[in-house]
Amino acid sequence: MDPDGNITIKWDFMTNSGDMYMVSVSIYNYQLYRHIERPGWRLGWTWPNDEVIWDMRGAETTNQGNCSKFKGDNIPHCCEKSPTIVDLLPGTPYNMQTKNCCRGGVLSSLTQDRTLAMASFQMSMESANISSPATGKPSNFTLGIPGYTCSNATVVAPSKFQFDKQRTTQALMTWEITCSFSQFRESATPSCCVSLSTFYNSTIVSCPRCSCGCQGEPTLPTCSRQASPYFLRLPNGDGGSTTSPAVLCTPHMCPIRVHWHVKESYREYWRVKVTITNFNMYSNYSDWNLVIQHPNFRSILQIFSFNYLPLVQYGEINDTAMFWGIKHYNDMLIQCGENGNVQTEMLLHKDAADFTFGGGWAFPRRLSFNGHDCVMPPPDSYPTMPNGSSTLSSLVHCVSLVLSSFLLSVVLLLL
Repeated sequence: MDPDGNITIKWDFMTNSGDMYMVSVSIYNYQLYRHIERPGWRLGWTWPNDEVIWDMRGAETTNQGNCSKFKGDNIPHCCEKSPTIVDLLPGTPYNMQTKNCCRGGVLSSLTQDRTLAMASFQMSMESANISSPATGKPSNFTLGIPGYTCSNATVVAPSKFQFDKQRTTQALMTWEITCSFSQFRESATPSCCVSLSTFYNSTIVSCPRCSCGCQGEPTLPTCSRQASPYFLRLPNGDGGSTTSPAVLCTPHMCPIRVHWHVKESYREYWRVKVTITNFNMYSNYSDWNLVIQHPNFRSILQIFSFNYLPLVQYGEINDTAMFWGIKHYNDMLIQCGENGNVQTEMLLHKDAADFTFGGGWAFPRRLSFNGHDCVMPPPDSYPTMPNGSSTLSSLVHCVSLVLSSFLLSVVLLLL
């Protein structure tokens, strides 16, 4: 659903004073729907030689390292061989800020807010070998976010900057690193599941059992009755357990459940209700998003209570839509409880060429929450048409014929 999505890191060498360089580092989130939540990115690499960072603006290293070889009051910001860089927090003094910094490492997706999908910082570094492609580049780049792997740094065309309306400047040299995401690298188990229901069948198809784990298995989190409501106890490194994070114990054991309900059918339209429920006892989801794939999304007429944008990635195929909360209204999916859910309804036009309620056509093909694919029920468990009817329209037609015959008989008796 996002074939070209990645996170790109650019190192722009702005000035060169002998062995001292001023570098501007920018992190671009080029993913349509996958964003970076708190605690945010933690950019890391390994220096090839004895490079040091003398000063930083817009970010900081987590450790200074051993700078004992430097004498006097002028001590570098970081002397570590493998530094870890973190974003500064909101409210940082202005003299420590740079453009696009100081959001605690949070990056929006391109679709939700393009202006918040990048971060940057500046650093003054010292290196005698930085100009050598063979020995000068750092290696082992990491984002510090589960699921992401990063390439090596490669030399690309120097970045250009608009100085004013008439003048453009450019970096002395630019390196580029590309980081890609894999859900399988992030976690061995999913984190969300899907349940289904309809107005024409009283059966509610629940999330598949053990979608995100099973209760009682020694290799997976287990449940405990030590708190009310029940909560999930996660094993820690010393063989004990911790109660944070905690997920409400359910047959599916997922932190997030998405429920798709076919609510109503009209002559030319049909209505669907989507509810996202948070089963995490202690964690909120800020700036959440939901991506759904369904062939009728090309005919969406109206969305209630959510923001919406189609994700058209393959020619004119418009079967994928992204939904997210309205700012200061429901953009925060709060922890499990009475208000731990958000919901929307959507009105869709019935396309005569392929619309049907039979064969599971009315249900989504794929869903993802915050960029994580959700576990769908098996197709043979989907709610079926009553009495084996292939389409709801045929059922309605039969009912209307019976009613018409009954009314005609009543009229004849009255006459």
